Amino acid sequence: MTQVLIRPAHETDLEAMSAITATSYHEVNERTFQRSWPDPEIRPPARNGKWINRTRHTLTTDPEGCWVAEIDGEVVGGAISRARELMWILASFAVRPECQGQGIGEQLLAAAMHHGRGCLRGMFAASADPVAVRRYRLAGFTLHPQMFLTGVVDRDAIPVVERVRDGSAGDIDLLNSIDRQTRGAAHLSDHEVLLDQFRLIVCERNSGSAYAYVDETGAPNLVAATSRRTATDVMWEALASSTPGETVSVRHITAANEWAVDVGMAARMSLHQSGYLCLRGMQPPSPYLHHGSML
Repeated sequence: MTQVLIRPAHETDLEAMSAITATSYHEVNERTFQRSWPDPEIRPPARNGKWINRTRHTLTTDPEGCWVAEIDGEVVGGAISRARELMWILASFAVRPECQGQGIGEQLLAAAMHHGRGCLRGMFAASADPVAVRRYRLAGFTLHPQMFLTGVVDRDAIPVVERVRDGSAGDIDLLNSIDRQTRGAAHLSDHEVLLDQFRLIVCERNSGSAYAYVDETGAPNLVAATSRRTATDVMWEALASSTPGETVSVRHITAANEWAVDVGMAARMSLHQSGYLCLRGMQPPSPYLHHGSML
């Protein structure tokens, strides 16, 4: 029987782990792909670099939450997790496709979950892979189906949005305050990584506050707000920055966030369903659209 070693992850494992996650996630996407969806593409080098930077940050802040599986000295899987205040977050979890079905994933998940033993809440995003979803449910997580919007934004539908501005590191205290009100825990130093990888927009009003991290396509990759109105406004501001005629996708929408569905419908985007938000000890955050790995 092949001997599997589960050990703490090191920075020297980052390239191998990046390749494993890119390959395994692409394999799941191809297997669960529906014809009406955009064709699945393997993660490009630029996004691999961002994955490595995010994971390097977590290795620094939460070394006890990061684990890899080895067979004959070769890394075949990994689990990256972090604890933020009283929330445990599984940021990345993958096993090479040819090594699956041997109990490696179960061992990695158990090691990562041990890092969250003192946390009251747990949160992570999962694919639609039935085997993985079964493992998460057996581990005690509630499965909340996720939706996503995709399409070309109708420019005529974009409203005039007021009091939304570009954000900076000087807004981190405000962002952490919004985090605590929406998901029950702040992102803390994770905001520094997000600021490095995305454009930050912020809305502050007497009636509520909101922020969004927006990628180069105009997609809001993370939205947190204290009111649906401000959440709606920062999502519109993000979509307004998309390139006319180009497709944009907004992911990780739960049923608790119908305000985001309404924005997508008004923008004439198509709505689809894929994957789950896995939670323990909490309800789906709202108004909130989580980031796939930073949550």
